[in-house]
Amino acid sequence: MAIPVPDDLRALRRLHLQLGRRVDSLFAGDYRAAVRGRGMEFDEVRAYTPGDDVRRIDWNVTARRGGEPYVKLFREERQLTLVLVVDLSGSTEVGFGAGAPGDAKRRLVARVAGALAIAAARNRDRVGVLTFSDGPETWLAPRASRHHAWAVLRAVTAGSRRSRGTALAPALERLARSQRRRCTMVVVSDFLDDGPWARPLGMLARRHEVHAVVVHDPIERGLGTGLFEIEDAETGAVRVVDGATWAGEADPAERVRAARACGCRAVAISTHDDALLVLHRHLQQAAVRR
Repeated sequence: MAIPVPDDLRALRRLHLQLGRRVDSLFAGDYRAAVRGRGMEFDEVRAYTPGDDVRRIDWNVTARRGGEPYVKLFREERQLTLVLVVDLSGSTEVGFGAGAPGDAKRRLVARVAGALAIAAARNRDRVGVLTFSDGPETWLAPRASRHHAWAVLRAVTAGSRRSRGTALAPALERLARSQRRRCTMVVVSDFLDDGPWARPLGMLARRHEVHAVVVHDPIERGLGTGLFEIEDAETGAVRVVDGATWAGEADPAERVRAARACGCRAVAISTHDDALLVLHRHLQQAAVRR
């Protein structure tokens, strides 16, 4: 990861302050309700006493102790684990947003992922991140500390990358191998990837709770009337297109449906939206469905 220069650090502090206020006032409680702990965690083994649930008898320990029954005890896992999967590909560096042209989707990705990282840190939960382009990039394993939350925030706002291409599947496959304990994952991407990401996403959704945040910009749906010279944000190829006939990219609603078909909870957020308000509503709905 690139070492942030002073200007980057000042920008990070401003972003942290802005997002922190919104997190506290808007959706911290909904985050807690939607991103839950993963059931019970093993605590100890002790001798069976009358009234214990016989389904918790540990038969291996019982056999080693000469047939005297022993039971497993569990404690509720209260600390949550949140893993962010964040798209840094070239296609996120386009869009007009509500203001000047530029990397509108990239800023949107950073705001969504950064707000979730801050919410996790303020709830003393573990948070980790995997950034990707045409393959996995930066991996920060989940930890619970303010310093680590800052590292996650840097990764999603100013993280370096090796490529401008997009390949979501390798990142998801890496997580399937490395993240064995059940957790909540949030994939923040424009999902403009024709690769085979549906199968690994579905595999993760069967083991973990997975939210897909589909970021998009209105420019993806068309350019209007006239001839336009456009550059592919990932390959650099330049061509002239007729705006009236240019098909643009897939409808964001279709990308949301594709993610939901994999078993994810999914929401689309535009560069023209109040991102944290839309995220807040999504988390509220997730909590209600529980």
